[in-house]
Amino acid sequence: MKISVSPTVPSAIATPLLVLAAASTGDEKTPSAELLAVDAQLLALAAPLLSGGDVTGKFAEAVWLLAPSGISAQRVLFIGAGKKASFGLPELRKLAGAAARAAKAKNIKEFTLVLPSGLDLSTAAVAATEGVVTGDFDVDVYRSERKDQSLLEVTLAIPQEADAKAVFMAVAEGAVLAESQNLTRELALEPGNKMTPTILANRAREMSEEAGLTCEIHGPGKIKELGMGAFWSVAQGSEEEPRLVVLRYEPEGAREDLVLGLVGKGITFDSGGISLKPGDGMEKMKYDMTGAATMIGAMRAIAMLRPKVRVLAVLCCTENMPDGKAQKPGDVQIAMNGKSIEVINTDAEGRLVLADGLCYARQLGATHLIDAATLTGAVVVALGYHNVGVFSNDDAMATEFLSAASREGEKMWRLPVEQDYFDHIRSEIADIKNTGGRWGGAITAAMFLKEFVADKPWVHLDVAGTAWMEEAKAWMPKGPSGVAVRSIVNYARHLAEQG
Repeated sequence: MKISVSPTVPSAIATPLLVLAAASTGDEKTPSAELLAVDAQLLALAAPLLSGGDVTGKFAEAVWLLAPSGISAQRVLFIGAGKKASFGLPELRKLAGAAARAAKAKNIKEFTLVLPSGLDLSTAAVAATEGVVTGDFDVDVYRSERKDQSLLEVTLAIPQEADAKAVFMAVAEGAVLAESQNLTRELALEPGNKMTPTILANRAREMSEEAGLTCEIHGPGKIKELGMGAFWSVAQGSEEEPRLVVLRYEPEGAREDLVLGLVGKGITFDSGGISLKPGDGMEKMKYDMTGAATMIGAMRAIAMLRPKVRVLAVLCCTENMPDGKAQKPGDVQIAMNGKSIEVINTDAEGRLVLADGLCYARQLGATHLIDAATLTGAVVVALGYHNVGVFSNDDAMATEFLSAASREGEKMWRLPVEQDYFDHIRSEIADIKNTGGRWGGAITAAMFLKEFVADKPWVHLDVAGTAWMEEAKAWMPKGPSGVAVRSIVNYARHLAEQG
């Protein structure tokens, strides 16, 4: 998709579709709306629709106007921006995605979006570009009669006096972030037979070659040599060989003593192992590698945006299967740091691979750690499908990361990491056990991971409820969301700014 910038009076732009934002300024008793544009002809065009209540500004509301008189566009689409008082970049991002989805539904390949007034143009251009590119994503990739409805060109209309070059640079940044988020979604969408550990590792290598990262891929021999008994215990039950992937971004002039380590859970299919999952919904377990996919997307964006901070990623890729070699409930495994783990439930495998991944990231020099995983159903019970669960052993890092998430409009909520919860994972025969029972399950999983980060500042992201959208939204189809990619990149850039 080509995204361009036009410092032209919007009503004069010849386009198949002109998209305008309208915000609500009233309440339920006295509804009213206002067009977020400064073009006199567009304001005149919208006036009867606004006064008549046809356009209310309700968020994501879509009102079409065909063959409008007095302007050059063939059609106009009014998109609801929600309450004017609360309209900001997150709403613009979704609004732009809704415009893209609406255009695609009518097989319109090109449209112009008028950037709403009242926002900083550069940051608005980033958000709008992100919304359009993520909104263009489709999930029906394996349909034999699939028709490609991808957008070809989108133009962002800006005031004539604006700095078009600066806005275009913002568009380029937004495209990098959104395309990287879409890469994560693309990987998570693939079925288990099309996304084995080997294929996932190869996709990471392909991305690295394109983005200029270094990439190492290791197999069972290296995993055993490193003493990754927790990782190997999950992999041993599958015919598919595991892969340990290390990606490195090392810009010139970056501090040697500051290295961000990203660790991703890459379970390309999770049957539950001997503790077999129920059959209902098991097909979704193809996306249990979203943590690794998130780090692949984040590393791509980091490599292309080039913040001056060293970043490495460790991806632990394997299947969790129940064959004759699979580990059994009650087995004891030894992790890379020497801790013994009693395996109570083989379906609590994500924390096992992450344990060794976190240890290895520290061994490779990481001074700050972030891991991401579709780790627990318990986080969905706690937070539903709306917020990523955030856990940390360091208040300063947690605060900075949550600020990065807020800047990117990604909803996250911090849950406690307190020593009281450790008793739930204390084993009678080993150092720890891999489940802590029903209560506080997302927290006890985080407490397990905390045993492998030592004294490094660490943030754990449980994306089990947010990595896959259970319902289609006006701005995004049902399926993988790519959540946390932008937040991780924003945090990395924040580290770079700290120097």
